[in-house]
Amino acid sequence: MEYGCQSMVGKIKSVLLKRPSEAFVSQDHLNSNYEKFCYFGCPDYEKAVKEYEDFEKIIIDYVENVFYLPQDERAGLDSIYTHDPLKVTSKGAIYFPMGKELRSKEYLVTEEYLKSIGVPTLGYIKSPGKMEGGDVVWLDERTVAIGRGYRTNDEGIRQFKELVKDIVDEVIVVSMPHGEGTDACLHLMSVISMVDKDLAVVYSKYMPVFFRELLVERGMKLIEVNDKEYDYLGSNVLALAPRVCIVLEGNPEVKQKLIEEGCTVYAYEGHEMSYRGTGGPTCLTHPITRL
Repeated sequence: MEYGCQSMVGKIKSVLLKRPSEAFVSQDHLNSNYEKFCYFGCPDYEKAVKEYEDFEKIIIDYVENVFYLPQDERAGLDSIYTHDPLKVTSKGAIYFPMGKELRSKEYLVTEEYLKSIGVPTLGYIKSPGKMEGGDVVWLDERTVAIGRGYRTNDEGIRQFKELVKDIVDEVIVVSMPHGEGTDACLHLMSVISMVDKDLAVVYSKYMPVFFRELLVERGMKLIEVNDKEYDYLGSNVLALAPRVCIVLEGNPEVKQKLIEEGCTVYAYEGHEMSYRGTGGPTCLTHPITRL
């Protein structure tokens, strides 16, 4: 099994998904669990399934190898967002006991599956360390930015640095703001989505000045997301390849700005499966291999 994904923009060759039928399970299951997962209202199961089919078709049409996580009692509703429990490096996967307690055992299921298809384990972030995949952004193969917030702590970052010391030259720690509070899902990826080595979608209001200046110094053009579209996950953009990307439908301004920069943009309806659980197209996927 080929693996390695120290990039946010290289062409995705292999990806890990989880369908709503395996994560949401049923309408009754959603009714019983959505509040404790802090969703914005209870998802409509049938609508979520249809939304996912449309999203999945974009992925299948573009990505050579698509793998699916099974249903498992250790993983709850949020396991549809496969991006968060790990990062796949050139030396194997690093697994995270995530900051959201309800997701703390999710990485065990992912590890079992990825081992079964030939992806080795490089290591783990261990308690009291915390980390979530949405806080880890590769600026290039040897440079990684990590959001330090409520979901990722200093000890988690220290352990990550130790695990990647042979394959990463620089780890940039980005202090995240309080935002909407301790229960809100504010990751570094909430405020930046790279769509090419020199192009990113950003929400600068929640971005530290030093980090924004660093991106500009690296020659990156920044596409700003307005407040309304940020609230509808407009800054969550998945690059399938350089300047080929997926956005959540309902964000027309960011979509148009991407097109004006020469991007091919796919969009999907995701009110039930993405917006309600605050997980956009990047969250719904975990690239295993990028070229």
